[in-house]
Amino acid sequence: MHARKAFFAIPLALGLVACGSGSDGDTAGSGGHKAPSRSATGTEVTVADGELGSILVDGRGRTLYAFTKDKETTGTCAAECIAVWPALTTHSPAAAGKGVERSLLREASQPGGAVQVTYGEWPLYYYVGDMVPGDVNGQGLDGEWFAVSPDGKLVRKSA
Repeated sequence: MHARKAFFAIPLALGLVACGSGSDGDTAGSGGHKAPSRSATGTEVTVADGELGSILVDGRGRTLYAFTKDKETTGTCAAECIAVWPALTTHSPAAAGKGVERSLLREASQPGGAVQVTYGEWPLYYYVGDMVPGDVNGQGLDGEWFAVSPDGKLVRKSA
């Protein structure tokens, strides 16, 4: 089943890359993807309640994920991985929305010069297979991708 989701996501990811969309809020992607909400201080991270309980989302309700192979706020998702799991990046400090612990919300410089939003020890990512706010289609994929709870821990239950 995971292979089927990945098979669907790859053409979508290529379409997003080809359209020049980014996860930093500069442009809206195609296929129903919206750019993250921007506040006066940068990209907003907030909390939403859904089938996984309370999880981190961007200001437009899109689920944010962590990759278990990332260590100490250093993102290890590169090239082909980023095409399917775009990083949540920002040009200015991320804003802590309702339910977010400001002390856990930071930015980390990644290889290539990107500034990725992190929460606790986790760099944050989107999943291209999530079409609308509230989707959690990336939850548990390959046993390595999980939504993040407001306390900075991974949500390991199934969607």
